Order: sequence, then structure tokens, then C-alpha cells
Amino acid sequence: MNMLERCWGLDSRVAFLNHGSFGACPLAVLAVQTELRRRMEAEPVRFLDRELEGLLDEARAALARFVGADPDDLAFVPNATAGVNTVLRSLRFESSDEILATDMEYNACRNAADFVVGPARMVVARIPFPASSPEAIAGAVMDCVTDKTRLALLSHITSPTGIILPVESLVKELQGKGIDVLVDGAHAPGQVSLDIAGLGAAYYTGNCHKWLCAPKGAAFLHVRRDRQQRIRPLIISHGANSRRIDRFRFRLEFDWTGTADPTPYLCVPAAIRFMEGVVPGGWPDVMRRNHALVVEARGILADGLGVPEPCPEDMLGSMAALPLPQALAGPPAPVSGRDPLQERLFLEYGIEVPVFALPGSGPKLLRISAQLYNSCAQYQNLAATLKQLAAA
Repeated sequence: MNMLERCWGLDSRVAFLNHGSFGACPLAVLAVQTELRRRMEAEPVRFLDRELEGLLDEARAALARFVGADPDDLAFVPNATAGVNTVLRSLRFESSDEILATDMEYNACRNAADFVVGPARMVVARIPFPASSPEAIAGAVMDCVTDKTRLALLSHITSPTGIILPVESLVKELQGKGIDVLVDGAHAPGQVSLDIAGLGAAYYTGNCHKWLCAPKGAAFLHVRRDRQQRIRPLIISHGANSRRIDRFRFRLEFDWTGTADPTPYLCVPAAIRFMEGVVPGGWPDVMRRNHALVVEARGILADGLGVPEPCPEDMLGSMAALPLPQALAGPPAPVSGRDPLQERLFLEYGIEVPVFALPGSGPKLLRISAQLYNSCAQYQNLAATLKQLAAA
């Protein structure tokens, strides 16, 4: 067993190679959440009515230091999909407007864009895959920009392929043309270093329950100060007509949207501290180790399957995707349910790894994740299993 695996409560019978989907919360952080829940239920009014505001301030300050932002520009949301929806549902589009997204945008967020577009037009940039360079991706996006483009929705790290998009150059170029950018950073916090204030995007949302390893239900939305007046939470509550003048309206509206369990948000500082201390070099070492492991694992799988590596390793964080050879791809996945190969790997071999098709007529992909609890032996076993299945 990988020694660090003991810090998580993962099922020892399963090789869990899919941290990217929902993350996995360390036991020490779950213990903090349990204590917070005990405090809340011991005296709910004291906790939710008297103490919560200060506790949220503390949690937001720790998160702001980690992601490079001003705490007053951050709002907690339950997940990045909610963050994307919050921005899109707050904006209004005219018939002459265009919203730009890529074909590798997360399906739920693309659905949100399709829902709100109204009289406007969706424009989809096709991201090359295999991808030769960040410049090739930036070119594919900018080629779709017109004088009607009003908003660009861009993943920081693409969910299906794990490729890091060149958001720094894209945000600078797009916003230089007067186009606001909404960055879907669902996978970014804890996988790559962030300086959200320095990035300067109008909107940025990211998950804390994935690579940051906080409990499920912890994410954030960053709204640049000059855009906060137009952004409202998905749930309008008491803050909408608050007469308080000691806080921004943005803060008053987002900090209380109704009774819910706030403990995932309050555990974010504990998750940051835990991951900071679990390896000698802190967060830079966490990211370095995970990147090195996923690059090594990708090489093992590419060699075993006889397929090319689809992008340079410096375009990866802690996830990587590989095209499956035809002998393994099999039929399309059912309309409802997981891919047959993914289910077979899990049910027969105890390997949890996602298999899915690229949008359109793209190839089926196998996507691996690397977190501190993973080991090279797990990917070697996956490669051997896939080789065996291909030969059968």
C-alpha cells in the first residue's frame, strides 16, 4: 500500500484512478467536518445565526490566500457548475450577441450556456486533439471571435482530456477586445498554481472538493469587483434587501441563501493545511509529485496500448487522457449508464477509471488521474489488464 493512501478512507479493494471526477476527502479533513457538524447541531441558532458569518470570513480568507484573490471578491458556491450557472443566469444577451465556448467544455456547463443564450448565438471552437501546443489551442479559440462575441466560457483544465488551456494569454487577448471571460476552473485549484486576481478574468469559478480535497459541496466563484453589481446568487434570499452598510451587497447576498450545511466551506482551510503538510515540500511538492506520476503513468499506458501521447507533458497537470485502440473501444456507451469497458474494469478487476467519447465523432478516451494516494504499480496493472482485454 502507498503509505499516503492511509490518509484517505478509500476502499482498499479498488484501484481508484479517478480522483478527477469527484475528488476524495482525507480522513483528517472529514474529522474536522464531523466536529463542525457536532457544533452546529449542539446549538443551531448560535452556530448559524451568531457564528457562521465570522467562520465564513475565516474560511474565505484562507481560500483567497491559496488562489491569489481578495476575499471580498470570492463567494462560496456548492460546485463549479453552480458557479457557471450563477454568472450565466445573471447576464442578459441580445440577438446580436455571441457566446463563445469550446467543444471540450464540461457538458453541464455547456448545457447552462445553451439554456441562457436566448436570442443570442452559441459559437463553439473546436480544440485540436491531439494538441501540439498551447498556441494551437489559443489560435483555435481566437479564430472563432467576432465583433459580436460578448462572453467566452473557457475551461482552465478540460474535463475530458486533462489539457491545461492557455487561459492567461486567452484572457488577456479576449478582454483586450472587450470580451468578458468566464473561466470554468473546476479542476484547477490544487492541480495548478493560481493567481486569480492577476489573471484578471471577469469571472472565475473552481471546485475545492476535487484537487484541494475538501468535502463534497465546496467551491467558489470569483467575480471581479467591477462586475459584482450585475451578478446575483441563484437563490435570492435575505441579503437582497438588507439594510446593512458594513458589507458589500455581493457579500450579503452570497453568504446566506437559506438554510444549508455550510461545513464543506468551513473545511476548506483544513484541507489546504492538510495537503500542505502531508509531503515535505508543501503544495508545490503535491503538484509536482502528481504531475510526475500522471506523466509516467501516461507513458506506461501509451506503450502498453501502442497509442500516441496526445499532447506535450507541460500541457498536463494531474490528469491525462489517451485514445483507446479500436480493439478496446467497443460500442458506444448506452444513453444512460457508464461505458461498458469502464464497468468491466470496475466490476471484474477492481479498477475505477473513466472511459468516454470525445464530443462529435472523436475517439473513445481513457482518462487517468494522479493523487498522492496513487502508485505507479496501479497504472502498470491497468496497462496489463487493458492489454489482456485487447488480446482476448
